[in-house]
Amino acid sequence: MAAVVSCVSAMAEEPNRAGDFVFLKHKPCLHRAAFAEDEGLCSRNTGLIVFARAALDRDVKHARLQNGLELPYVEQGDQSGVPVLLLHGYADSWHFWEPLLPLLPSTIHCFAISERGHGDAGKPRSGYRLEDFSEDAVRFIDSVGLERAVVVGHSSGGYIARRVALDHPDRLLGLMLIGSPLSLHQRRTTFTEAVNNLRDPVDPTFIEEFLDVFPLFGPVPRSLLDATRTEMAKMPARVWQATLRGLTEADPPDSRAISVPTVVVWGDRDEFLARSEQEALAAAISGSRFVAYEGAGHLVLWDAPERIAADLVALTRTITAVIRPMSAE
Repeated sequence: MAAVVSCVSAMAEEPNRAGDFVFLKHKPCLHRAAFAEDEGLCSRNTGLIVFARAALDRDVKHARLQNGLELPYVEQGDQSGVPVLLLHGYADSWHFWEPLLPLLPSTIHCFAISERGHGDAGKPRSGYRLEDFSEDAVRFIDSVGLERAVVVGHSSGGYIARRVALDHPDRLLGLMLIGSPLSLHQRRTTFTEAVNNLRDPVDPTFIEEFLDVFPLFGPVPRSLLDATRTEMAKMPARVWQATLRGLTEADPPDSRAISVPTVVVWGDRDEFLARSEQEALAAAISGSRFVAYEGAGHLVLWDAPERIAADLVALTRTITAVIRPMSAE
């Protein structure tokens, strides 16, 4: 039975949701409006101020996996810290995690990667099934010399993380699933149709419409939005299509087999994932913890990076408390 922790004082009545991703063509573009013109961000969020000043200094490394694929990544934290692998969602890149990185303590040895086909990562002609992304994650852990890691996944990145937990349970210390669907199987709506109609070069208008599907409920730096657009434009149409097809055709990972410490995070303004679905996901994972963030949408990490950082730190402390006595025996 999952423990339920709610960050809300009173939950509003849940809207009726189909659970599918659809384009809302006349939706206000909150992405373009969510920053101050003079600073490039709204100063209410101090973590994002730090990000805006430090992002340009990041050293992007490249890992060559055993299968020959090259993945860019950024690394921070002490070598002796708890290893954490960050997996972004569909069409994102390692840049997605930039609001979180400056908020993490040095006790977290963090790796944020760009997955195959995304950003500057290698773009093979095939290999965009769920299991391909899962195997890449494990091969990356191998490439940086780690035995195990906490895996944090946002959206479809959490879907990948759950597959890692099933296929390679001995490589995981814990899981954090952020706005991650219980199942993507057969989720095919106008979102799928729009992606299937893409041609190279991908139209910038499509990228803007794709971004507008995900409203923001907090400020983000202009530089983050610009980087997101740039990274998305690097994805060929075939990768958009093959990745979405691979995610929606895969059997959903059986969460009942997951046994590592797990936190399931959901924003109560997420238009794509119902609370009931997220509670079901948490309930399926023995001993997991469900956390609801008030006022956050599907892009939970952008809306509430400080809360994500706090919950991730708490998870790593729980894991450390367990593994240290075991290592001393």
